[in-house]
Amino acid sequence: MLFFLALKVFMLLTSFYALLGFQHFLCYICKEYVEDLAKIPKSFLEEASVTLIVIGQSSYHHIEPFCKLTGYAHEIYVDPEREIYKRLGMKRGEDIVSSGQSPHVKSNLLSGSIQSMWRAVTGPLFDFQGDPAQQGGALILGPGNNIHFIHRDRNRLDHKPINSVLQLVGVQHVNFTNRPSVIHV
Repeated sequence: MLFFLALKVFMLLTSFYALLGFQHFLCYICKEYVEDLAKIPKSFLEEASVTLIVIGQSSYHHIEPFCKLTGYAHEIYVDPEREIYKRLGMKRGEDIVSSGQSPHVKSNLLSGSIQSMWRAVTGPLFDFQGDPAQQGGALILGPGNNIHFIHRDRNRLDHKPINSVLQLVGVQHVNFTNRPSVIHV
């Protein structure tokens, strides 16, 4: 409940937009999505008066290792009881629908699953860091107490492309590939 109060006070006192991403820290797809969120320059967010927040469903003990693993340096919180997930109607379980190829997923199912299991058994606290069946999503809040956009993932591959969400709040396009940009003249 303290989390909701802090978020509400933050939103009411600022004229900022907040982009909230709901992620599972152990899921390889979520990890790769957050690795791309980490690539968003703070200056891009500041220019558009946007705060980027990731909310995980594990214990706070997993925040520091997850940030080191992904390079994520923006705001991050946890909701181990998944209260905000429930209030926002985030799905538990997966719909078997084609979500298309996400530009943020780099691993295939086999290698990604093995990486996730390895992190679970070799991590400082052996656990699954939340409910593996809990789906996340993306949300744009503010200014004030207004919800401007919500995307609820239907399955683990259904993450909203980051640039499409950034575009909604006026943040510059980010190149998430490791390839250099080609400038046409």
